[in-house]
Amino acid sequence: MLHAPQVEDESQTKHFPSASLFVWLATSDLKNLYVEKRRKKMVPFLEIIADLLKKGVKVRLIHAKQPGPAFRTDFDRYPELAEGLERLLCPRIHFKSVVVDGTFAYSGSANLTGAGMGAKSDNRRNFEAGFITSAKPIVDQIAQQFDELWMGKFCRTCQRKQFCKNFCEMI
Repeated sequence: MLHAPQVEDESQTKHFPSASLFVWLATSDLKNLYVEKRRKKMVPFLEIIADLLKKGVKVRLIHAKQPGPAFRTDFDRYPELAEGLERLLCPRIHFKSVVVDGTFAYSGSANLTGAGMGAKSDNRRNFEAGFITSAKPIVDQIAQQFDELWMGKFCRTCQRKQFCKNFCEMI
C-alpha cells in the first residue's frame, strides 16, 4: 500500500520514464501537476508525457472534466501533446489508474493533481492510498477496465454522452 508522496515516486519518477510502448492514465481530476525530473528540478508533468511521446511511446489519458487555464498554458508549451497525446473526456470516470507497457500498474485514490500525487508540501497533500503491481493478472484487470472505457463499452447506457468529448473536440 502506498500513500502520497510514494505514489508520485513510484509511478511518475520510476516507471513512466522507462515506458517503451504505452502509458495509459485515468483520473477524475486533472490539474497542472509538477513533478521531479531525474531528481533534479520540478517540471510540468506534461513535460514527462511530451518526452514519452518524443520516444514514440503511445500515451492515452481519460479524465472527467476540462482542466483549468494553467494546465492549458503548459499544454501549449509542448507541441508533441497536441500531435500525439490521445485524450478522452468522460464525466463518469472516477477510477484512477496508470498502466505502463502492460507490465506495471497503479490503482488508487490519487488524481493527477499536486495534492493527489504528493507533489505539494506536506501540509497541503490529500490523504491518498493506492497500490502498484507487476503481477500480470492484476495489471491485465486494470488495463481491461481502462480499455473498456476507452473503447466505449459503457457509452450506450451511460446517458451522459452529451458531456463526453474526444481529443479532437477538446482542442
